[in-house]
Amino acid sequence: MASKQKKTGRTSDWLGFAPFLLFCLAFEIIPIIFLLRGSFIEKTTHLFTFQHYLDLQRPLYINSFVNSIKLSGLTAIIGVVLGTFIGYAVYRWPSERVRELLITLSDVTTNFAGVPLAFAFVVILGMNGVITQFLLQYFQYHLYPKFSIYSFSGLILAYVYFQLPLMVLLILPAFAGLKKEWQESAQSLGAGPFKYWWRIGIPVLMPSLIAGLTLLFANAFGAYATAYTLVESKLSLVTLQIGYMIAGEVRQDQGVGMAMAIGSLIIMGLSIGVYQAATLRARRWSKS
Repeated sequence: MASKQKKTGRTSDWLGFAPFLLFCLAFEIIPIIFLLRGSFIEKTTHLFTFQHYLDLQRPLYINSFVNSIKLSGLTAIIGVVLGTFIGYAVYRWPSERVRELLITLSDVTTNFAGVPLAFAFVVILGMNGVITQFLLQYFQYHLYPKFSIYSFSGLILAYVYFQLPLMVLLILPAFAGLKKEWQESAQSLGAGPFKYWWRIGIPVLMPSLIAGLTLLFANAFGAYATAYTLVESKLSLVTLQIGYMIAGEVRQDQGVGMAMAIGSLIIMGLSIGVYQAATLRARRWSKS
């Protein structure tokens, strides 16, 4: 009887999990299979070919990957550094109500991206933006052409806007895992704040910092709408090139676009793999 009940319980668990599996199958696994197949099929002859991957050696596509990796890496590093300090300030804030308000604000801010975020930055820092005109009117400072929201530096600023609060949300549980006994023990042994953070705090936080860095990198690498709205064809990025290749009207080559998408999936998969490994290590620290 007990074994039958266990089997029934396992069956019901799998049935409850079935909608999620069907969702993954329909919107993730099957599209990836068709994407992989399309990257090896020539459009006119429908024969197997490696030409689409060989075409990725062109300077345009190489620059796209270089620019995307550079943009994702810079914004991830900035987000990790600033987000860690801000997260620690939020964690140590004496008022619990204010702390919850800041966490809620970070949650809302990290989801404010895409076209609305790009439009907001255009309104604020565009050529006729609020801050641009304020600096010109009251300080006689011409923000343009030294800076442009429609450039690589402007895109970094826009990406950091949603990268930073995401890091704040990721690092807060790590700060909660730092036990007060460790700091008290370090102080009793004569260690100051700097030595405590250098010897204990940062090593304990390192898996969470690495996890945050890789997740922010993947988050920025896959962003599309913000970059398309701000820079469009002025800057070559992987996500923009994939859009042009698959749905463009001028330069349309779905095979090359699918090959670029597979390359992006490999980079994203490696990032998520590092994130999972670092998260597992961080959980071990929190349980110890």
